[in-house]
Amino acid sequence: IGKKTDVAVRFSTVIRERGSADTVRDVRGFAVRFYTEEGNWDLVGNNTPIFFVRDPMMFMRFIHSQKRNPQTNLIDYNARWDFFTLRPETLHQVTWMFSDRGIPNGFRHMDGWGSHTYKLINEKNQPFYNKFYWRSEQGVENLSNEKANELIVTDPDYGVHDLFDAIAHKNFPRWRLFVQIMTYQQASEWYFNPFDLTKIWPLEEFPLIEVGLMTLNRNPSNYFAEVEQLAFSPSNRINGIDFSPDKVLQSRVFAYMDTQRHRIGTNIHLIPVNQSRTPLITPTQRDGSMMIGDNYGSRPNYFPNSFDNVRDDPAGNNERRTRLTTTDVYRYESSDTEDNYKQVRNLYESFSVDERKRLHENLASELRFCYKFIQERALKEFEKIHPNYSVGVQLALSNAN
Repeated sequence: IGKKTDVAVRFSTVIRERGSADTVRDVRGFAVRFYTEEGNWDLVGNNTPIFFVRDPMMFMRFIHSQKRNPQTNLIDYNARWDFFTLRPETLHQVTWMFSDRGIPNGFRHMDGWGSHTYKLINEKNQPFYNKFYWRSEQGVENLSNEKANELIVTDPDYGVHDLFDAIAHKNFPRWRLFVQIMTYQQASEWYFNPFDLTKIWPLEEFPLIEVGLMTLNRNPSNYFAEVEQLAFSPSNRINGIDFSPDKVLQSRVFAYMDTQRHRIGTNIHLIPVNQSRTPLITPTQRDGSMMIGDNYGSRPNYFPNSFDNVRDDPAGNNERRTRLTTTDVYRYESSDTEDNYKQVRNLYESFSVDERKRLHENLASELRFCYKFIQERALKEFEKIHPNYSVGVQLALSNAN
């Protein structure tokens, strides 16, 4: 429709700490903020369509298993692979990450996904489920292990250099935005849980629909002010874009903003890079550390009230939302309730012989540092995916040792 909206984007690694090399084998964060006329909308995704877990209770445990050992402060391959092999839903993301796709050639040459299932509500107030996908106009390129390891030594900030220099030289990177759409009827009848973050929606059944184009045409003038202080959160949404029954998404809605308040402060919405471009009145959100505005002066600090000409946005009130008349509260346990292997098998079978060989070798390069019982458990899980998967990793382990 020709509409233009300012955006802010932050790329990152996921597991490694701040300042780590840009060419490590890791998932990349792909977070985009839209400064819309209705407020800020954050699409906080990754460079993969899936993630390691679908149970929000497992998210923190997964992160802990991937971080440094609490005693030695060293990378702990035993903890890493102990978790992977005890939670087989991780194997889809693990296979993706250890394949040739695992080390993007900088940030310009990678696609992005919202990963989660969201809900879109059209002008007729009809809801649909959807997924978001960013396709790089630069083309997808990945680095070999050899090249990535070389850059870790010679240019650990390679991804930042590549992106900053391209924009500085007006070689503006672009991504096309697509959506996949699923009706409520399709969701209720689909053969797997469409809100499972460890699975993709087949393109044959849910084709891509192009909805926009993103161009990055300006570098930050101050990194701390415009990048470090960016407080992304899936809870930042606008009318027409809503949440779904995706349980990990629901947990992130709370967890991200809670963490941002801890990291930056209670009044993060007053920091310029986090401010809405459209004036918003929130008289109940006031006081607290680093309140640098007029704190709404003498206006009432409650809503609704009879003394202020502030009204709800009628568009937001009219949105169709799912309402439950009754519900039970219980512990969500998903380890054995879903098929953890079919989509991983499809991914593995799509690889060429050479691609499989490199996948086996990449996995063996870490598993060789693990205890024998963890290696054996990993091989049993790979066997459930494909017999050649297990045999290939076992052979690579023998050669690595």
